Amino acid sequence: MISQHVIQPYGISNEAPFTLISGPCVVESRDLVYEVATTLQAMCRELGINYVFKASVEKANRTSVNSFTGLGREKALNILADVKQDLGVPVITDVHDQAMIDLVAPVVDFLQIPAFLCRQTSLVQHAAATQLPVNIKKGQFLSPKDMQHVLTKALATGNRNIMLCERGSCFGYNNLVVDFRGLAIMKSMGFPVVFDATHSVQLPGAGDGKSQGERVYAPILAKASLSVGIAAVFMETHPKPEVALSDGPNSIRLADMKQHLESFYELDALVKKDLVYAD
Repeated sequence: MISQHVIQPYGISNEAPFTLISGPCVVESRDLVYEVATTLQAMCRELGINYVFKASVEKANRTSVNSFTGLGREKALNILADVKQDLGVPVITDVHDQAMIDLVAPVVDFLQIPAFLCRQTSLVQHAAATQLPVNIKKGQFLSPKDMQHVLTKALATGNRNIMLCERGSCFGYNNLVVDFRGLAIMKSMGFPVVFDATHSVQLPGAGDGKSQGERVYAPILAKASLSVGIAAVFMETHPKPEVALSDGPNSIRLADMKQHLESFYELDALVKKDLVYAD
């Protein structure tokens, strides 16, 4: 068996019980961040699930010039800093440029490289050089095997806390599909693999100036990914997805998360019972 790295000090590994990475797509307001973070933290505590709160301080990849990009980097980051301190929950956020990395790295616990930016060598290496855990999303345009080159760039900085994330591949116009062979291929590289369930059901640019999505399929794909034995499930959620300012059509309704997490936990425990759940 290939030696699997563990994200320190968070215990995230392909061989450990799965971690939930979840929150709203972007920091819309302080109230939203606290509502989602407190609700998910309580759910995960009850179920015994490791939890990382996710929200972007800024969204750079938007379909329309009129789309919401954020409250401003510093204002949004201050909200994340407060929720981290008040709730004691680790936080992950996207980074789009080196200045953004320098701004957020002293505050957050994880950095995330968006899929469209995963081939940007300087960005990947600047993020990894912080020595924070970095979740690198596989580009929709890359094969899973291509992520070995991206991983090698990150490891060249000496950072071993690297995660690889599947989020679907382009399939014609305005559509994504998931090739689950990719999870096994990326697992073979020896580092934790994350499955982004909600972006995998996105329909990029399929609306009138905005992306659409089919959230109904996200839990199904999440279960399929857990059957492979992965480290984490990434799933964006919102109390009212129909009014979310980013990625609402593919976000899971917050009130529905508990039932999904219960089934995820049971499946993960069944798949990994000989590794970590055995008495």
